[in-house]
Amino acid sequence: MENVRELFQIMTRRFGFLNKNCCSAGGCDISLIQSHILYEIDRQHKPSIQQVAEALGTDITTFSRQVQSLIKMKLVKKTPDPDDRRVNLLSLTTEGKYVAASIDQQMNDYLNEIFSHMNDFEKDTVIRSIKLLNEAMAKSGQCCSTPSRG
Repeated sequence: MENVRELFQIMTRRFGFLNKNCCSAGGCDISLIQSHILYEIDRQHKPSIQQVAEALGTDITTFSRQVQSLIKMKLVKKTPDPDDRRVNLLSLTTEGKYVAASIDQQMNDYLNEIFSHMNDFEKDTVIRSIKLLNEAMAKSGQCCSTPSRG
């Protein structure tokens, strides 16, 4: 039986998920969580802080700190929702759009380079498998937390 956890550990390491900074763009060092935040803000149209935190499955406190650092870096701007002043909406600045596009390009180049070592059938198999895995993970009620002792 394959050690599935070991396969995930190796893939995570090779993907660079454990690196403090995943990307450098526009003279900014961007952490993995920050790159996910930029991606989500870009993907959703003027989302609220809550919407992006939920999409990333992260707690609001950690998330708020990351957003603040992106605001300080002048990549993200926060504006009050005209319909509800208690809610803040997030959007990318011009520099933020450039950095997000640059990260996107780096990731696509990296994935294309990885897939260049596979034939079309292998590539399709991997993509189909990742989709299946994502769907199964979405259905799972469990997260990677410490099991309760009964």
